[in-house]
Amino acid sequence: MRIERFDPATDTAQVRACYEIYAAGLPVDDPVGPPTGPRVFAGWLPAGWSFAPRETWLVPGEGGDPPPAAYVLDLPVRQNTHLASAEIWVHPGQRRARLGTALLRHAADRARGARRRELTGATREGTAGAAFAAATGARVGLTEVRRVLHLADIPGGQLDRLRGRAQAAAAGYSLLTWTGATPEEYVDGAVAVDNAMADAPHSPGKEPHVNDAQHVRKSDDRAAVMGLRRYSVGVRHDASGELAGLTQLSVDPETPGWGFQELTAVTRPHRGHRLGLLIKVAMMDMLAAAEPGLERIVTGNAATNEHMIAINAELGFRVLDHWLSWQLDVSQVAAGPVASAAQA
Repeated sequence: MRIERFDPATDTAQVRACYEIYAAGLPVDDPVGPPTGPRVFAGWLPAGWSFAPRETWLVPGEGGDPPPAAYVLDLPVRQNTHLASAEIWVHPGQRRARLGTALLRHAADRARGARRRELTGATREGTAGAAFAAATGARVGLTEVRRVLHLADIPGGQLDRLRGRAQAAAAGYSLLTWTGATPEEYVDGAVAVDNAMADAPHSPGKEPHVNDAQHVRKSDDRAAVMGLRRYSVGVRHDASGELAGLTQLSVDPETPGWGFQELTAVTRPHRGHRLGLLIKVAMMDMLAAAEPGLERIVTGNAATNEHMIAINAELGFRVLDHWLSWQLDVSQVAAGPVASAAQA
């Protein structure tokens, strides 16, 4: 079987093939979540969410058939340099033919060549992907709970009550809003808020990401390439001028009924003032004016992130599904026990 590397920044036919494999699997791999459109997928594929160095590989089709499988491999260089993260796609019509096993072994070989000790990945609980990961002997790490808020289900007056409760605890702070790219005056503050996520729950042995101004600008550029409409609500400490908290949400024009929650964080010195709730309610106000077609917002939190879960529960978010992170020793793949994984 041939496995060919390609450049997702220039090889548009291969990007489209990867998207078609991914999209064909959605009804079984992610049947309840919002679909990712081709433009968002194409904007994500070259660098992922973390901008770590990335390899993209495709199994070409035979005899004029479309490609049946592909994978991406991230190789972090700032933190977690002992890890490689893999995402494998196999077309549903081509599963149980050992393609996933072959790609996993190929990914392990690439990870070993980059001196990585562990492979990581994520699957929706209860899917064939989760069964495959378990069959390889991978260990379950962090569980992320995905939740959805149906805007039509928010009781009348609920947001007013929550806004009043948050404002009562947030004296000395002011709200900021913007759309699109982060204004230059707030970039450093956005970095500090992003890095405040370092104390959020994470899988054993995995270091939190530490970002910088370049990451913020790259993230803004990627959102523009994807065609996303991105909304940001920050909160500033009046006395110091510091950006104390930030929440961001994007809407894909191809699926305007869905909102995708991104970062929500408050820096440690400013916690305890209900700023998380304040900015989340302000985001709802912003979206009501800017996105009249919005129906649902999807978000994800570590199952143990009690504080953010409590805020989301106040807003009316309900559990949608669970996503499992997996950890697998590269040496374990090299030893060959994954041969039985094709049975999953």
